[in-house]
Amino acid sequence: MMEDVAIDGRTGSTGSGEQKPRRGRRVRMTGAERREQLLDIGRTLFAEKGFEGTSVEEIAAKAGVSKPVVYEHFGGKEGLYAVVVDREMRQLLDGVTGALTAGHPRELLEQAAFALLDYIENYTDGFRILVRDSPVAQSTGTFASLISDIATQVEDILGLEFKARGFDPKLAPLYAQALVGSVALTGQWWLDVRKPKKAEVAAHLVNLAWHGLDGLEPKPRLIGHRKS
Repeated sequence: MMEDVAIDGRTGSTGSGEQKPRRGRRVRMTGAERREQLLDIGRTLFAEKGFEGTSVEEIAAKAGVSKPVVYEHFGGKEGLYAVVVDREMRQLLDGVTGALTAGHPRELLEQAAFALLDYIENYTDGFRILVRDSPVAQSTGTFASLISDIATQVEDILGLEFKARGFDPKLAPLYAQALVGSVALTGQWWLDVRKPKKAEVAAHLVNLAWHGLDGLEPKPRLIGHRKS
């Protein structure tokens, strides 16, 4: 299916010197090209204004199409938002999973930290969308569920390390959530301040995580009065 989009018309002169508007040229897009265009526009607007602040009218206007075109491709704003969220979640999860290639546990932590920070730096709009709680019930998930998915990748690594050190490997999921969550929250902060540099942020995150793990107590105890 081919779709047309108008390019701004220009004026031309007639023999009498009168300026007469010319009809704008129309660029033909395939259905797939139009879908990608709408996704790009929606991604930018959702990152800037959030779901509630973005309208189908604005999406259509920026694409140079009518509202029914948006409904035809996505069924409405909710459908477009759900596809954008799904793409960003897969982009981040694939990036983290693909980055975990080292053999040494500390370097694996570095790779995981860099993968999250790389995504934040290179896909800023996508990260801004993900850190918002999704208001769309049928969307593919939330940032919390994504962090849980990433933690699952780290969990296996921690489980092996715990077992080698004589710790209970059943606690690996708890520590994986804590480690990945701390990196993600630090990433939210770094998104706005952008300093120190990414490598320095990663080094400090791994410093805290690694030296915390290095001095880990097999059976940690509370020192305060509260015990439950």
